[in-house]
Amino acid sequence: MEGAEFGVILPPALDVIMLWVHLLSAVIFVGGSFFMWLVVVPSSRLITSDESERTQIVGKIAKRFGRITNVVLVVLIVSGLYNAMWYLPSPAALFDTYTGNLLLVKMVLVAALLLLIYSNNLYFGKKIVRFAREKKLKELEATRRQSRMVSAVNMALMLLILLFAVLLQMPV
Repeated sequence: MEGAEFGVILPPALDVIMLWVHLLSAVIFVGGSFFMWLVVVPSSRLITSDESERTQIVGKIAKRFGRITNVVLVVLIVSGLYNAMWYLPSPAALFDTYTGNLLLVKMVLVAALLLLIYSNNLYFGKKIVRFAREKKLKELEATRRQSRMVSAVNMALMLLILLFAVLLQMPV
């Protein structure tokens, strides 16, 4: 096997590619989400003081990021399921091994994150854009406040998922 002369056994190429695709997708998703939350939204206040216009600008950016996110999330799920085979000698190991338990918790957190992301976007996102277009500023601010709380939970879930991904790499 190539690399064996140095005492290193290289993993099969497909495993390396799938791990790289998974990590790249996670960087795009998590990094992009934090960029939206920490840079785009606050910076939009510097572009215009008109709440309606500002919301429409952020909404257009979020819509474009959302299209990218949809593809990236599918890639993350598919590559994550493939990579999970590294950790699980059998499906039962998900419930009766330490590594399987970590993976199970990570999968539950991912499911919760997906549910919150799409429900937040479908429910609050559409209302925020509509209130901005109709210049209903009081309703806009109240809805935005609720959406920010859900977004904060989403960010916390992303960090927890990353923590569990790191824990999966630690020797037991």
